[in-house]
Amino acid sequence: MKSRWICVGLLGALALPALAQEKEEERVENAGTAMKEILNAPDSIPQSVLDKADCVVVLPSVKKVAIGIGGSYGRGVMTCRGGKDFKGKWGAPTMMALEGASAGLQLGGEATDFVLLLMNSQAASGILTSKVKLGGDASAAAGPVGRTASAETDATLKADILSYSRAKGAFAGISLSGSTLRPDNDANKNLYGKKIEAKDIVLEGTVTPPQSAATLLSTLDKASPVNKSKS
Repeated sequence: MKSRWICVGLLGALALPALAQEKEEERVENAGTAMKEILNAPDSIPQSVLDKADCVVVLPSVKKVAIGIGGSYGRGVMTCRGGKDFKGKWGAPTMMALEGASAGLQLGGEATDFVLLLMNSQAASGILTSKVKLGGDASAAAGPVGRTASAETDATLKADILSYSRAKGAFAGISLSGSTLRPDNDANKNLYGKKIEAKDIVLEGTVTPPQSAATLLSTLDKASPVNKSKS
């Protein structure tokens, strides 16, 4: 009887990592689907804005978990253009977590997709190594919407991070100031099967993209194959 329970325990221990990996792979797949749908919409992220982004964070199906101000929490992925200068192809994703409060963030019971564009290497490098407060550690603004909208507005030029939301099919720029964004290295371990830091995934290219990231990366490679920022 004792040996039987030992076997059951061992099977359970083996199954847990597989389940955790499956959960993160599903999150990556959902991020890819959300990004593809957003970029295929008529009123989407302006091409000139996307072309200047070093990294993209996609947080699919975020729900508000408290009444009133605050309680927002979401998990998703961040992918960056390859290389230390962020000029290469979109690379392997690192898992990310969005936490904190924002008076302008009123999700109610609806699931909301968030997309954040990191517009310079300083913002990207900062988020890869620590928790960053949006609007504090990194300047943030609601992103402009519309295929032909200009990236040369004052808010866009000055912001480190531009943020968008999609709920009930409606896509709009939204301020996430007051929230924090951080690497989710526990989720990275689940996804890649080993302990690995976000900065090593993005800056060092130490892992190959999982198959679950195929839609996300192919969508971005097609939509914005070249980094046109001056930094």
